[in-house]
Amino acid sequence: MWKQFINEYFVFTRKERRGIIFIILLIVTVSIFPFIYSYFYHEKITSPNKFKEEIAALKIDSAKAKTYGKYVQNEYYNDYTPYKKRETIKAVSFQFDPNTATIEEWVKLGIREKIAQNIQKYISKGGKFYKPEDLKKIWGIPKQDVDRLIPFVTIAAIPKNYPKFEKSAYADNYKPRVISIVNINSGDTAAFISLPGIGSKLSQRIISFRDKLGGFHSVDQVAETYLLPDSTFQKIRPYLTLDNANVKKININLATIDEMKIHPYIRYQVANAIFNYRNQHGNFNSIEEVKKIMIITDDIFDKMAPYLAVK
Repeated sequence: MWKQFINEYFVFTRKERRGIIFIILLIVTVSIFPFIYSYFYHEKITSPNKFKEEIAALKIDSAKAKTYGKYVQNEYYNDYTPYKKRETIKAVSFQFDPNTATIEEWVKLGIREKIAQNIQKYISKGGKFYKPEDLKKIWGIPKQDVDRLIPFVTIAAIPKNYPKFEKSAYADNYKPRVISIVNINSGDTAAFISLPGIGSKLSQRIISFRDKLGGFHSVDQVAETYLLPDSTFQKIRPYLTLDNANVKKININLATIDEMKIHPYIRYQVANAIFNYRNQHGNFNSIEEVKKIMIITDDIFDKMAPYLAVK
């Protein structure tokens, strides 16, 4: 029993023995490190005399700074001369026109010469004074001077030289736009573009819709064109005509589902219903028989009837 106990707790493998030895060495190294460190590190001892010398040097630098401050203060502030105020100009008030007044007249009125020169530049570039209160727009004139001068402003009437309108020059060259009538089943893109509000894209959409239908049988069908505003259609409607109402028809007794579904008024569900009804009941004797199919309402029939045929 004791032998088993000793083997379990005091017998170590080779790897465990190496780990124990490493830990013991680490503990010993940490324990003796403070004693070894003291042999290699020596605290620097500062000499009292050297410390006093450094304190004295700091005092000298402080004294120099104070002396420099006094020097700057004395030299700068003793030589300081106060800002001289601008001498007051003796102003003389008299009636004047700011659009024609000279620089000398502005100066007599109490305006600084530099500001008077700026006023002359403003006038030379086409600037005008139209009323006395326009003096307030001049930068640099004190408000009290503006209020003083406004009662003395006299502005002569400024002629407004507008170019004369020559009616003949415009009337002779004016040509009213002439809008041609367009046949919706034969007109090309250029014909539709000539209509008000119709550009290249809308003209192409109208023709593309016409080709898918197999031709228009009514002028009102143009309004169904994709993205054509109703307001635009109302503008162009008076210029649309239909000389030939013959349209391409689909023989519902022979056409396949694919041939019927490409038509804008038939599509897949209606085409599939017509095809299945024909297979179950035989060929159609008239296009009105299509109404017997449940999904085909009167509205659907009325739209696609002009494009259906049984022979």
